[in-house]
Amino acid sequence: MKTVIVILISLISFSGISQTPYQKGMQKALDLWSAKKPIEAVNLFERIAKAEPDKWLPAYYVSYILVIEGFSEKDEAKLKSQMDKAMLFMNDAKAIAKDEVDIKLLDALWYTVWVAHDGAVYGMKYGGKVSGIYQEAIAMAPNNPRVILNKAEWDIGGAKFFGQSTEPFCKEILRAIELFEDFTPKGEFYPQGGKDRAQKLIEENCN
Repeated sequence: MKTVIVILISLISFSGISQTPYQKGMQKALDLWSAKKPIEAVNLFERIAKAEPDKWLPAYYVSYILVIEGFSEKDEAKLKSQMDKAMLFMNDAKAIAKDEVDIKLLDALWYTVWVAHDGAVYGMKYGGKVSGIYQEAIAMAPNNPRVILNKAEWDIGGAKFFGQSTEPFCKEILRAIELFEDFTPKGEFYPQGGKDRAQKLIEENCN
């Protein structure tokens, strides 16, 4: 099953005068990522994570970027090293904020990278685990559009792999698009994108 999930994260602008060093660092790291400089962004997020050990978002973004970049890495040895590092930072984020649903989504994406890398080897090994994680995420935040979108994309991948209808999951993506209209992140620098991805999935899978 080849499922590549790319979640776009919108950036929030802040006044340079009122920003703390943490805010300035986070915004700069997000800007680097937006400018397609993932290595530089990861390095900066990593430094912020070390300087702000009580904040989960810097460690989350280190892991998230490494995971997203993992979808395009073909060399298994390099992928393993990258994903091992992603897991370490994801665990750091979990230790600070284990009840954050975006960490749960990241966990599912981590396993999805391996399924996408080699479905024959990792599909059976991790497929059930990914589905289980998404069930937990839905239970945690049933009306979170990012949760609904990620789960629906995973389900569409499974449906297409087994030759089944994608219609039920297309309905879920449409529901996610509606929920994105009123979606407000819980806090500063929280992940919040996904609507554009949802619309693209509708065009690719549901027409």
